[in-house]
Amino acid sequence: MFGGIMKKLIIASICVALGVVLSTTSIPVGPARIFPFQHMINVILAVVVGARFSVGAAFSTSCLRNVLALGSPLAFPGSMIGAWLSAYLYKKYNALWAAALGEIIGTGLIGALVSYPIAHFLLGKPLALLTLITSFAMSSVAGACIGFIVLQILSRRHLLHKEA
Repeated sequence: MFGGIMKKLIIASICVALGVVLSTTSIPVGPARIFPFQHMINVILAVVVGARFSVGAAFSTSCLRNVLALGSPLAFPGSMIGAWLSAYLYKKYNALWAAALGEIIGTGLIGALVSYPIAHFLLGKPLALLTLITSFAMSSVAGACIGFIVLQILSRRHLLHKEA
């Protein structure tokens, strides 16, 4: 029991470090720039370590990104909701597509809705809700697709050790 928890903690910690390092990489999409790697990590961790460690990793990554001035407070709700819904849907349907869909809905839609009052009132940035949804959705779709592809490759090579 303790060994399984430690293994999950180590995997999640490595992914936190990757999330912080990869947060400096963006992909231009039209006039916007997206940062899909946190979403990729959320999908992978949802399958490999489950909800608690996935949400914890998303929270830790958001904290470090904010401390290092690589992110904003908007990273918290999107990444954490996406990580939880990804793990929840994966557990419910036992399918990789469900983990990817959970990330897209959790971050791209619900996370954007929850981030709206944070952007508007706490940060003093009156953004249009549609702008938040569009940018969160583009980033989460790209990252969820990358995560899904990585998980498919691992699964086909019998390297994917699913949550016990």
